[in-house]
Amino acid sequence: MTVSLIERFRRVLPVTESTPVVSLGEGSTPLLAAPRLADAGGIRELWLKWEASNPTGSYKDRGMTLAVSKAVEEGAEAVICASTGNTAASAAAYAARAGLPALVLTPQGAVAGAKLAQTRMLGATVLEVQGDFDSALSAAQELGGRGSHVLVNSLNPYRREGQKTAVLEIVEELGGPPDAFVLPYGGGGNTSAYSQALSELGLGTPIVSVEATNRRETLATAIRIGDPVHAEAVRASGARVVHADDDELVAAWLRLASEEGLFCEPSSAAGLAAVLRGDVEGDRLVVTITGHGLKDPATADRLAPAPVEVEPDADAIAAAAGR
Repeated sequence: MTVSLIERFRRVLPVTESTPVVSLGEGSTPLLAAPRLADAGGIRELWLKWEASNPTGSYKDRGMTLAVSKAVEEGAEAVICASTGNTAASAAAYAARAGLPALVLTPQGAVAGAKLAQTRMLGATVLEVQGDFDSALSAAQELGGRGSHVLVNSLNPYRREGQKTAVLEIVEELGGPPDAFVLPYGGGGNTSAYSQALSELGLGTPIVSVEATNRRETLATAIRIGDPVHAEAVRASGARVVHADDDELVAAWLRLASEEGLFCEPSSAAGLAAVLRGDVEGDRLVVTITGHGLKDPATADRLAPAPVEVEPDADAIAAAAGR
């Protein structure tokens, strides 16, 4: 039987015996060694926290199980979020599990189609807002403030409480902290959650948060957020913020797949891009890979090496394969 994230970490989460647990088996994700990429970066140990194995394919499920469980406990009638895709799918899934309606606001034309399809399949009402993510979030906040819907974006403090558990898992599995945690920086909620976890553990481990050089136009749609709502919390955390341009993101993304066998969405390779550039110090690093590659297959189809057409002949196939 799978143990839910809330049950595993109940001792450090704001829940009681009366909190209903809305779970899809999230958390307890693999921590995978990346020896080839470590060698390439001159790093003794490089570990990848593979959050793509969460139920909806992204780290968002860690916080959503808690946010929706508390919403049910507090008598919510519906949930709402603004999203560039992963929060949408997670909110829709956990709302469906809880038997609650979910309303999702997405910036028009700025979300990977697979994420929208996933969210729609999970039963959410999806509305495309004529504007960017910041406009969608502002509208979601306003509607949430009216009391008809509970906002489940990372402004909801229960989201960050759930997301901090990734750090607890990493420290437990390694038997201590790494030299640095490295993760993508979109809205900043995950950086804030990691910082909270480290504070609660009494650790001063550095955090390196990697944002897209051009936030508003990056091909990495999951971190295409012009005005990160947790920017002040990121500054207060002491995290070092660095940039990666789209060429660096794509290069790291392709290498992760071809050299370590992990297919993530482009934004998830942001941390790895900084590591491979030599921008993170330490002999033992943990890079968080936040979402699965099947979240954005269209970009993979466009940028991955194209198939080669050959005749159905063994010699022709061997020649084309270079063998």
